[in-house]
Amino acid sequence: MTHVAPAVAPHTAERVHSASAHAESAVLALPGLDPVPTSVHLLRQCGDIVIAVPGDSTAAGLVVGCGATGSPAVIELTDHAPLPLREPVRALVWLRGWVHAVPANSQRALATAVAEDHPHPALLDVGHTAILLRLVVDSAVVADTSGADSVSREQLRAARPDPFCALEGAWLQHLEADHADVIDRLARLLPPDLRRGALIHPLAIDRYGVTLRVEGVDADHDIRLPFLSPADDIESLSRAVHTLAGTH
Repeated sequence: MTHVAPAVAPHTAERVHSASAHAESAVLALPGLDPVPTSVHLLRQCGDIVIAVPGDSTAAGLVVGCGATGSPAVIELTDHAPLPLREPVRALVWLRGWVHAVPANSQRALATAVAEDHPHPALLDVGHTAILLRLVVDSAVVADTSGADSVSREQLRAARPDPFCALEGAWLQHLEADHADVIDRLARLLPPDLRRGALIHPLAIDRYGVTLRVEGVDADHDIRLPFLSPADDIESLSRAVHTLAGTH
């Protein structure tokens, strides 16, 4: 009988979904044009990403002018840590595909649908100063300090964000502000040469483990500490963290 080792980190498609959900900023890049910042973005389960851009932008005019054929495009999303770190960027995501204009008579309906999953005040600008576009994703790349990995459209459609994605920011802030003892115990799991003279912060947490940011004298290092087994709910996640830290 073949034994499969348990996963110790989210797979690439899940990382793309989680980083896209965390990202507060994104830009749309079209051939021959300067990148255009988006005010709203939502990577959907169907394999596309809906974005809002200024209605009077050159990019919006070009996409509308392309009609049903659309235009090749890339959307770059930046995932920033929810803590004030020396280098705040945790990950970058590039979504490549074809961007299409959303018909004028469907703009408000799509904005309403996006708001159900991602309420955002900038959606109120749709139909006035902003326009919704839809990029059908062909492939995605996510990059962080561990390297860069790519996934296909089919892999993205089969994946979900980490189940604790929406709560992660608040948890990391709480851990940093109120549980220095837990961070200190987790830091003892790091190689001694990394700990020497370094500031150590919680960088990420998901169902598989905790990642620490080590701000060393000369460089930063992101070190992942996997749980013994994946967490299924908030109670098991808390238990996994305390077990890893040796406080249970």
